[in-house]
Amino acid sequence: MATDERITKAVFAAVDDLNEQLPAGVHVEKSLEAPLYGSSGKLESLDFVTLIMEVEEKINAEFGTDITIADENLLSKEKSPFSTLGTLIEYLQDLLKEANA
Repeated sequence: MATDERITKAVFAAVDDLNEQLPAGVHVEKSLEAPLYGSSGKLESLDFVTLIMEVEEKINAEFGTDITIADENLLSKEKSPFSTLGTLIEYLQDLLKEANA
């Protein structure tokens, strides 16, 4: 399985875990265009943090790494990696490339 497929699978598994914890009527779609955080996002801050922690856990388990998603480099990004699931997956691909470099 290609790295990007493994990342997507891990992120979607984290979404599944989060959706189980969210109140009725609130859920994150498993779609690359699904808005996460910001003006169009549906998540409260705490739910968003939970999702990021779940994603970190799943990615580190899948790849045997110890990456941190929310680090000091995040603030220097022009476009937030947290806009949609797609931008989060792209950001994770970059993080894993750096971790393996």
